[in-house]
This record gives sequence, C-alpha cells and structure tokens, in this order.
Amino acid sequence: MTIAFFDTKEYDRQSFEKVSGSYGIEFRFLETKLTPDTASLAEGCVGVCVFVNDTVNAQVIDRLYELGVKVIALRCAGYNNVDVRHCYGKLHVLHVPAYSPYAVAEHAMAMLLSSVRRIHKAYNRTRDFNFSLKGLAGFDFHGKTVGVVGTGRIGRVFADICRGFGMKVLAYDKFPVESDFMEYVPLPELLERSDVISLHCPLTEETYHMLNSESLAATKKGVVIVNTSRGALIDAEALLAAIKSRHVGAACLDVYEEESDLFFEDFSGHIMDDDTLARLISMPNVLVTSHQAFLTEEALGNIADTTCKNIVDFFKEERCENELCYRCGNGEVCRLGRSGKCF
Repeated sequence: MTIAFFDTKEYDRQSFEKVSGSYGIEFRFLETKLTPDTASLAEGCVGVCVFVNDTVNAQVIDRLYELGVKVIALRCAGYNNVDVRHCYGKLHVLHVPAYSPYAVAEHAMAMLLSSVRRIHKAYNRTRDFNFSLKGLAGFDFHGKTVGVVGTGRIGRVFADICRGFGMKVLAYDKFPVESDFMEYVPLPELLERSDVISLHCPLTEETYHMLNSESLAATKKGVVIVNTSRGALIDAEALLAAIKSRHVGAACLDVYEEESDLFFEDFSGHIMDDDTLARLISMPNVLVTSHQAFLTEEALGNIADTTCKNIVDFFKEERCENELCYRCGNGEVCRLGRSGKCF
C-alpha cells in the first residue's frame, strides 16, 4: 500500500518510518501541504495522510477521488479541515482520536505556569545577568478557580493536574462525565466565575468563536485564557482588544485562528504579514507556541502506530474503529454499532 504523506516534517518521517515497515505500508513523504494545486501528487496512491493545516475541501476531495484514492488518514484527532460530508460515498476518513492526552494537557499547564510566574521573562533577564524581580510577581494557583471547557480525555487530564495544584475546577461540556471533583456549570457561569479558562473542545459550527467580544466581556477582569485546542475557538481580534483594555490578564496560545500558512514554518527572516498575530506576540502578557502541545516522543509514536493500524484495518479487515461516520453527523464516531465500513 502506497500512501501520499503531505506536510512532512522530520519528526513525522522518523516516527512513521519506525513502524511503517511492520505494517506493510510505503509512505511517499511530501514536504508540501495538500491543496487543490498539490492533490495530483497523490496519483498512484491508495490513500493520503494529512495533518491539521492540509486543505481537504470539496475540490481536493473530488480530485483525489478521480485519482483512485480510497482513504484519508488523519494523523491527528481534529478534522475541522476536512469536508467530511462531501467525502461521503467517495473517500473514507480515519483519524487518531487519542494519542497522548498527557502531552497536550501538560503543555497547557506548562504555558500557564510560565505565563503566571513570568518564567519566560525571568529566563531572558538572567541571560543578560539582570536579576531584578521587578514586574515578575505572579499569583498562587492554590484556591483559584479554573474553568475547563471540554472534558474529553485531554480536558479531564488537565482538570486533574489543576486539582493537584489545589484549584477549584468548573467544567462545561455538552456531554458531562461523572466526576468527584469537577463541578459542571453552564458556560456563562463558567466564564463569570473562573480565574483561568482553558479550552479543550473541538472546533465545530457551534464552538466557532465561542470566546468573542461578548463572551470575553462576561469573564472576570484579569482572567487568563489558555487554548491548546483549535485557534478559531477564539476571535483573535476580540482577544487582542480585551488584552489591550486590560480586561484579559494574560493569554497562552498554542493555536491561532489563521495559523495554517504560518505555524510549523520558519519566518524568522521575514516581515510578519499577519498584523493580529504580530500584535499578540508583542504583548508582554501573551505567550504563543506554534501548535506544539502534541509534540512528545510518546505522542508521536502513538500517532504513527495508530495511523498505520487504521490504514491496515481499513484495507485488510474491511473496517476501522476510528473511521469518522457521516451518517451520525458531521464526522462523529458511529453510534449505530457498525461492523464494516461507513459506506
């Protein structure tokens, strides 16, 4: 089986080459992203392997279908960049629903600690032998209230980490889970009561810009916003305005609304065209990382192994438990208990 592997990075190649041979898969590693202009590079392949910033719209799907591609194997959990409804009847879509919730949750806490305790600022100062403590005061996490939006595996791990710091945990999710320490409340109440708000939900039509000018205004003054999920959960312009007005105390962003042409690339020698991102990064109370929350050795290994297993199960077993089912909604896991392929 030959699979066209788009948007390849060195860490991708290393992790997938370790396991691909044992699964009998040959990956055609391509540095370019999947777009309407590059879809033809998948000619002769039975599938494509894509990541969060590849474009899998109707035009790309139709072209892949013309080329005889059978499957789209996402090497990530999210699928908001895939038109799953247009795929129905043409291409099957597989994803990696869980690879390491600890990787993302721990990165969220690392960013939060760095921001609140000014670790990044202290690091830069001491490298210049500046040992002043002026402007480095933070606050205790113990006794503070954290609002966790989305209590899937990552959200629950993050909530548990926060509990370890002695924080009170509020939670919001359309599908609550039983918990002896998370208090589920409506979203408006969570926004109003939380000292820290961390987003761990997928990007859907319903969650798009869930943090906007109106909802941000309803938060506590000085609230800290953490987003390690999807950039478009937050209206970046509204967040910038809330920071400039001193209403939002700090923001920790591993994702950004318009990241697709920026993140994972080196633009250090270029002028930043995205004025909103440039202004956010220039703010002393904003910490930005480039969608790296997933990037641990354990997570990379799990992603490669699960992606390869998905492909083999699909072609050899005629079913894959991680196929996204279009009959159950916009790419949700099948609730019908199917025993074969989705179509």
